[in-house]
Amino acid sequence: MKNLSLNVIKAGLMVGTLDILAALIQFYLKTQKNPITVLNFIASGVFGKEAFSGGNTMAAFGLFFHYIIALGFTLLFFILYPKLKGFIQNKFFLGSAYGVFIWLTMQFIIVPMSRVPSMKLSVQGAITAILILIVCIGIPLSIYAKQSTPNPKNN
Repeated sequence: MKNLSLNVIKAGLMVGTLDILAALIQFYLKTQKNPITVLNFIASGVFGKEAFSGGNTMAAFGLFFHYIIALGFTLLFFILYPKLKGFIQNKFFLGSAYGVFIWLTMQFIIVPMSRVPSMKLSVQGAITAILILIVCIGIPLSIYAKQSTPNPKNN
């Protein structure tokens, strides 16, 4: 259990960092606006529109919430991994499938239950978000889980 906890924390911090960096960079390149807005948007899930006028405090809450979510999806992956690796042996396909799963869960369950402002869903935005989740969370988790599994026959 100690190994699982340590692996979840390490992997969660790693993928959370990759994901938020990708989101911040993508937002800046697309809009040329301050990427802190992304953190305020995340905080708005709890605080609503007030998060956009809350300055650094709200940005810090957004970053905190982001890592909590990343750790949650990491924990879920590590719980499911022993069963998933039997069905999907290719770590890149498994990571890609998990990235799509995260996007679907966020888009259709978590975000609608939050207080974030409504946003129009675009095909290009969805594809970009899914690719970020695949590359920054799904595949790294799949690789990390395979490497940290004690039995060398595990995939």
